[in-house]
Amino acid sequence: MPQKPDSPDMPEQRTPPYTDPYAVLGLSSSATSAEIKGAYFALVRAHPPERDPETFKRVRAAYESVRDPAARVEADMRLLRPWPAPARAARPAAFDLSVHHEDVVDVARSVTDLARTDWHEHYKKVAL
Repeated sequence: MPQKPDSPDMPEQRTPPYTDPYAVLGLSSSATSAEIKGAYFALVRAHPPERDPETFKRVRAAYESVRDPAARVEADMRLLRPWPAPARAARPAAFDLSVHHEDVVDVARSVTDLARTDWHEHYKKVAL
């Protein structure tokens, strides 16, 4: 009889959190492809799959995610980075004193009965 995923005997399976491939390889995100390749082979020599299989898997997965340019673009999009500060402060908008059509309509609605919807409160039904 198969076990239910909710049962206490079966561990809950979760997707592993996304790790920064550049941090695994010990590089910055602006590294060239030659630097990525060099860092990968240096880490493979330091952590061969026969001696340290878990670290080798992490290094291999990080290298695969930044090896070719298309995969590197995807990996860069997954990274959480703070929003860059603007190069210069935004200038406030110029004060506009010209009269626009929308302004005239808004004033007309506010000083007249154009937008009034409560007419039924002031009139009673006429009984004939």
